[in-house]
Amino acid sequence: MLHRGVRLLEMGSVELRGSGCICPEAAMLKTLFTHLLFRKDEILLLDMYAGVEHLGRATVDFVDAMIVVVEPTRRSLGTAAQIKKLANDIGLKKLYLVGNKVRNDDEAKFLETETPDMPVLGFMPADMKVQEADRLNIPVYDHVPELKITAQKILEKLGVEQK
Repeated sequence: MLHRGVRLLEMGSVELRGSGCICPEAAMLKTLFTHLLFRKDEILLLDMYAGVEHLGRATVDFVDAMIVVVEPTRRSLGTAAQIKKLANDIGLKKLYLVGNKVRNDDEAKFLETETPDMPVLGFMPADMKVQEADRLNIPVYDHVPELKITAQKILEKLGVEQK
């Protein structure tokens, strides 16, 4: 599917109880993505399920870098530390942190000082309009322009050209 100039591939999820894990789908994706050839101006962005399962199964051992999205809590940063360890175990060294649902400067400062030694790219602000956009079934970036601006700044820090 093409959406706003971006090709999207959406993988399904577990839909039936007792149907087992998504291991076959993950293996298929890994095989597919490790055999794709990209031009210099192309980027593959994977939005993975939260947690560490994809690292435990080495589903992402072909990626160049990983952005770990965390909330301003110790538990979330603990998961980020676990992700970092597992990523390093499979040879992935480029790890970045993005704070999500950050409400104020204290929460941003907390993430900056407590990060598990990962560069912080930015902070996505907490905004009730995100939930509103979901309820209205409209794109978040159209409804909450501040998020788009923040995402663009994160891309700039990564050195990604925007079209």
